[in-house]
Amino acid sequence: MAALPPHASLAQRLWHYALWAFCILVLAYLILPILIIVPLSLSSATFLTFPLPGLSLRWYQELFTSAPWQLSLRNSLIVASAVTVLASTLGTLAALGLTRARLPGHGLLMALIVSPMIVPLVIVAVGVYFAYAPFGLTGSLFGLTLAHTALAVPFVVITVSATLAGFDPNQARAGASLGASPVVVFFRIVLPLILPGVISGALFAFVTSFDEVVVALFLTGPAERTLPRQMFNGIRENISPVIAAAATLLILLSVLLLTTLELLRRRNERLRGITA
Repeated sequence: MAALPPHASLAQRLWHYALWAFCILVLAYLILPILIIVPLSLSSATFLTFPLPGLSLRWYQELFTSAPWQLSLRNSLIVASAVTVLASTLGTLAALGLTRARLPGHGLLMALIVSPMIVPLVIVAVGVYFAYAPFGLTGSLFGLTLAHTALAVPFVVITVSATLAGFDPNQARAGASLGASPVVVFFRIVLPLILPGVISGALFAFVTSFDEVVVALFLTGPAERTLPRQMFNGIRENISPVIAAAATLLILLSVLLLTTLELLRRRNERLRGITA
């Protein structure tokens, strides 16, 4: 929001403060229902109730010690880590190719790559299920990893492409003119300059996989349950405050990732010589 001019009129000041108040109310409306989860995760009751009868960390203890929750958390970390590596690699290569090469049908290729962001997840999940069924990839973490990679690659392509928009190709040409191979030019010149975009895309890929539940419902069985699916099943079968504890951890993870993305954005601006 733009700063208030030093010589603003009374009407401008009133409009400025009214706009600020409206924005704060909208943010409170969006955020407060999420923040209610945090005190519920500290409840000493055996079911979700408000106001709290007391405070306890028993649900966090159950989250990290119960076998079903441990399994789901481990599966989510394994899949999300693999998706981060695959999506970052494929997305970065795709962004480099789409940015540098003048390919026919460039717009169509970009539309196909980002289509998983637009198509409803239920349609994606049904399509992936029927595509995987003949190959026996349903009910496996490997199949889920491939599906989540397809969902995460568009985020990497977009963030890396945005970073490449401010990249000076003359720097890569200078390295090549000095005898460096394309691989050396990429790792010594290009990658360090676009690294904030690559890391941002990797973080988006991680959270996309770690927080996804619709595709996981179609592709995983009881032994391959991820954390979001375990939470979904818990809501259906037994509404326990341990679900609130898991949701609180997801909220903290989101805040941490958003903070990291903001720091990377500021670093990228400094690299470009732009003052915030």
